[in-house]
Amino acid sequence: MTKNTEQALTELESRLANTQDSARSTQAAKRHAKGFNTARENVSKLCSGNFFREYGQLAVAAQRQRRDYAELQTETAADGVITGIAPINDGHITLGARFTSHDTALIVNDYSVLAGTQGYFHHLKLDRMIEIALKKRLPIIMLTEGGGGRPGDTDISTINSGLQCTTFSRWAGLIGKVPRIAVNNGYCFAGNAALFGAADITIATTSSFIGMAGPAMIEGGGLGKFSPTDIGPIDMQAKNGVVDIVAQDENHAIEIAKTCLSFFQGHNTNWSAPEDDALDGILPDDRRFVYDMHKIISGIVDVDSFIEIGKQYGTAIIQGFARLEGKPIGVIASNCKMLGGAIDVDAAKKLNRFMKLCDQFSIPIISLCDTPGFMVGPEHEKNGAVRYLSELFATGANLSVDFVAVAIRKCYGLGAQAMLSGSISSPSYMVSWPTGEFGAMGLEGAIKLGFKKELEKQTDPVMRQALFDKLLAEQYQKGRALEVATVLEIDAVIEPRDSRKILLAALN
Repeated sequence: MTKNTEQALTELESRLANTQDSARSTQAAKRHAKGFNTARENVSKLCSGNFFREYGQLAVAAQRQRRDYAELQTETAADGVITGIAPINDGHITLGARFTSHDTALIVNDYSVLAGTQGYFHHLKLDRMIEIALKKRLPIIMLTEGGGGRPGDTDISTINSGLQCTTFSRWAGLIGKVPRIAVNNGYCFAGNAALFGAADITIATTSSFIGMAGPAMIEGGGLGKFSPTDIGPIDMQAKNGVVDIVAQDENHAIEIAKTCLSFFQGHNTNWSAPEDDALDGILPDDRRFVYDMHKIISGIVDVDSFIEIGKQYGTAIIQGFARLEGKPIGVIASNCKMLGGAIDVDAAKKLNRFMKLCDQFSIPIISLCDTPGFMVGPEHEKNGAVRYLSELFATGANLSVDFVAVAIRKCYGLGAQAMLSGSISSPSYMVSWPTGEFGAMGLEGAIKLGFKKELEKQTDPVMRQALFDKLLAEQYQKGRALEVATVLEIDAVIEPRDSRKILLAALN
């Protein structure tokens, strides 16, 4: 080895070492004092021991005119974002047709570098990783902690506004092309929040605060003075739909991200079926009483495979990814514990987004329907019910993935049609439990509306109630699953405990 080569290698080792936690012990200690990981620790947890091919490790902030270059190498290591590629879930996920490898693009913002702000080279690294992901069709996991745009990069004197930045449009341009999972812990403001919010799946820890502007920008706009913890706390952002899944901490969030990624990648080779009697006794005897739809989902899909998306938002709908014999599926289900299962505006927005995501990445959908219809009334019209509820029909009509539906109990009106991808005839297999009941609207409402004159003629309250009960019983008999099946409005009536094997057969 020549002297020049030896010197070059020594310098390389020194430069690379400057980016590691060992050379940045003060910053690492601050992270640990908060109970947080360093950015490089998060990369290691994402990679699970696999080789990480890093891009742009030697970058520094564009501030050589105002700061010492040697200082920049450690203080602004990698310009605040670690980017690269590593295989994820390669030990237990068998790839489907969409991907040829387990390689995943990783973008991990480093809050210990200038508060994770986005500078000139930071953006170039983001753009490069997005370009590579698009070209090689790689899914992306992005950790978004950071304070948004950085005004202190003085080296780039030919840019005035910074509005020529292409990162946000490039990131958004990946919709439907590669899965994008965003994970946040800590503060996430402005540009970082814009990337987080545009992802396909958003995961955030209980220590997250997420907003389209941080305290300085809010105060600068004359809107008041706030602390970072006043802006977008996790409770707010989970309930309004910004955050899909809430995690306990970074380690938990990373495991959730890897699990979510696996549904896009392919089949899980390790699975187990629920007990044969898992669905027995879940429904109450009285059709008016509520029950836990989560138990029905658990009784159908592979054990511990269901991961709910948007649990705290639009709660009249339960949705998420699961598996049947290891194969990924999307699950949408009514939640009779909220609004009786009626679909309101928030539930419709959530459901629209999820069904489109499944369709974009060829994940079949099963629907478990128990709804009295759309939520109605003046208060809901204020929220744009006509627009957002109607969009469910556009989404359902344009699905290309296999869609199988099971009526559990109530299957009424436009809301039921929306849960069935458009109509009772839309699913490739439309079945019902024996408890299923069908109609153009809820039975009670149908009687009050359709037999209004007859009921009004009964001036005796007792006689009026008796007539109502009689008409209700007659209407219920007409709409029972067993009767609806005789005129071929549904394909079959099944025993609840056969649901799993029937859905498996239908999707296969």
